[in-house]
Amino acid sequence: MWKPSERIKYVATTDRWPTAGEAMRSHLFSPVKIGSTELTQRTWIPAMVPWRSNEDGEVTDDVIDWYSRFAQGKPGAIVIEATGIRDIPSGPLLRISNDSYIEGLRRLVDAVRVASDGQTKLYIQLIDFLSIRRRPDPEKYFTRFLNITAEHRNALSMTGAPEADVRDALALLSDEEQERVLTVREFEALRFGYRERVTDVELPEIAELPTTLPALFAQAAARAKSAGFDGIELHYAHAYTMSSFLSATNDRQDGYGGTRENRIRLPLEVFQAVRDRVGDEFPVGCRFLSDEIIGDGSHLDDALFFGVEFARVGMDFLSLSRGGKFDDAKPPKVGWAAYPYTGQSGYECMPSYISDAQGPFERNVEPVAAIRGAVRNAGFSIPVVVAGGIYSYEQAERLLCDDKADIIGFARQALADPDWFEKVRQGYGDKVMVCRYSNYCEGLDQKHKQVTCELWDRKELDGDNVVLASDGKRRLTAPAWTPSPD
Repeated sequence: MWKPSERIKYVATTDRWPTAGEAMRSHLFSPVKIGSTELTQRTWIPAMVPWRSNEDGEVTDDVIDWYSRFAQGKPGAIVIEATGIRDIPSGPLLRISNDSYIEGLRRLVDAVRVASDGQTKLYIQLIDFLSIRRRPDPEKYFTRFLNITAEHRNALSMTGAPEADVRDALALLSDEEQERVLTVREFEALRFGYRERVTDVELPEIAELPTTLPALFAQAAARAKSAGFDGIELHYAHAYTMSSFLSATNDRQDGYGGTRENRIRLPLEVFQAVRDRVGDEFPVGCRFLSDEIIGDGSHLDDALFFGVEFARVGMDFLSLSRGGKFDDAKPPKVGWAAYPYTGQSGYECMPSYISDAQGPFERNVEPVAAIRGAVRNAGFSIPVVVAGGIYSYEQAERLLCDDKADIIGFARQALADPDWFEKVRQGYGDKVMVCRYSNYCEGLDQKHKQVTCELWDRKELDGDNVVLASDGKRRLTAPAWTPSPD
């Protein structure tokens, strides 16, 4: 994981929490419209990947338990994890790629309704991602995977040599020599594992993405509506397909890359296909990046343009994140896949308590405020969701009062204490388990382990109905909280 050169340790603290009366009169616990619907409060749990599904991407009992536990805190909205729109293997991540998934997703919706007493709106995040493979064993890469070309032979002065000898010679080169002889993509495949890009238009399936993706997203959205969700969040962020189309690194020459107008073309076409399928009364918004945090990527000026255009075509909300790209990820171990949260862009997405002078809290606030301002100046009033290092009532209320955002996203803080919302609303803020921002949860995600929080995953392991993680050492959901009678 990339770390800032400054090593300043921060502690998430708050001087006071509101009384129940103060919370009731606050902006945070006031309603807000999203399209044709209304949240009871301006609190939002962004999509997080908990690794609770199975290899078929189905809704399991663990998935239902996970989201029901968040729903017991009665936030304004929960966004279900990035859910795949294609029938391709993706490990224990949810899918919505055909009608067989509707029944399980409907069970999930019903469970959240019950657990939140109908107070929480439930959105689902729809994602497309391209192929990525694990970092290969070097011996296997050179003996089996690498396609030997005339360029390799010429570089090694082995024009007429048997292919096996060329492979052996390549394998014996130093890292520096291999980087010189191999193409950029070949060397990347050796060090990181092969990864498709939206610019690989020599591959028919990549060239055809502008034709295939709008229908796939629209079909998935229709399934989500049928399952009873309250709305759709299109995943246009981080390291995945739609964000890659928005990126300044996208230099496709087919009208879907290059200029901002071309890079946003497919995201707008996907949105329009979804809107046409689910209708104007069903909320649809997107999550995108305020800044990619990579040198040749998109930055705030791009995000200002994107935000206004998303509002112009009729999206019902905008949710902002930052960073989280493959472009600056660290090389994974052999047998592991690259993880897009190990470089500087990953740190900006999930900064830890050891940080630089700016600190780990609210790093995304000012960029989001600028995007919201651009949207308002263009004449649009759709709500904007900010997230990133927000853990206290004081922070959240201040950001709303200062018109920095319209809805406050609590990701790691909600994971640390899913009852944050009810505790604060009822005047029990001093009972909140405040996130340490140690990124213990992120470490589990990187290893594709079931995500839990160090603040509660070893507590009351022998309690009734406690479900343990696959390692047998951690509970999968936080212990229940009941307000004290006094």
